[in-house]
Amino acid sequence: MQDHLSNTFAALADPTRRAILARLALGETSVSELAEPFEMSMPAVSKHLKVLERAGLIARGREAQWRPCRLNASPLKDAAGWIEEYRRFWTPYIDALERHLDRMKIAESAKKTSSAPRLGNMQKTRASRSRTAKSPKGTSR
Repeated sequence: MQDHLSNTFAALADPTRRAILARLALGETSVSELAEPFEMSMPAVSKHLKVLERAGLIARGREAQWRPCRLNASPLKDAAGWIEEYRRFWTPYIDALERHLDRMKIAESAKKTSSAPRLGNMQKTRASRSRTAKSPKGTSR
């Protein structure tokens, strides 16, 4: 038997199920409306819904012909809490990456500033090119 957290992560592992949860985060809707954006059969959508329901991430109801689904976010809170416990392992790496990127930006900015041509230098360079491009008298190119 799997524990509740394993069921939550297994349900979240599929992009279709994550998309269904994202839609349900906007509010309660019918199964047919949930199935609309996916190129799959209704039985396939129903299988995804069963996985989400088994994980406790959705609740399905029955109101006459309408079969509404709604999000139950409490298992997501449990999963987020579990992940949060491991934040200390990746936070130093993210902080180091941020410092490195900041240093790269500063270096790039300094490089652009120091290599920007000055108008006086551009005029001297053009004059020097035009003198070297002319042929000495009496010779042909």
